[in-house]
Amino acid sequence: MRLSVEQSAAQWYIRELELADGDHLRIFVRLGGSGSVQPGYSLGIMKDTPRNPGLKDVVEGITFYMEADNLWFLEDKELLIRFNAEEDDISMDIE
Repeated sequence: MRLSVEQSAAQWYIRELELADGDHLRIFVRLGGSGSVQPGYSLGIMKDTPRNPGLKDVVEGITFYMEADNLWFLEDKELLIRFNAEEDDISMDIE
């Protein structure tokens, strides 16, 4: 299981959320959504303070992380956070 954040994706979050060096973004499981590995659930992201991180990736001074109790969602797969320049948006892909 792994979390990988592209540098361009981190830069997009820094710009869009006005983040500063040392900030933390939590990736969390939420009820609702479609097209994921877990039907009826999707991923969200928010600025937060880590409590018990199970995965993390530090990019551009920002710590992206998932709490240990949300790792069931990935089913031992890799979460890739990518930037789509054409759409100026982010994708969260599980492979």
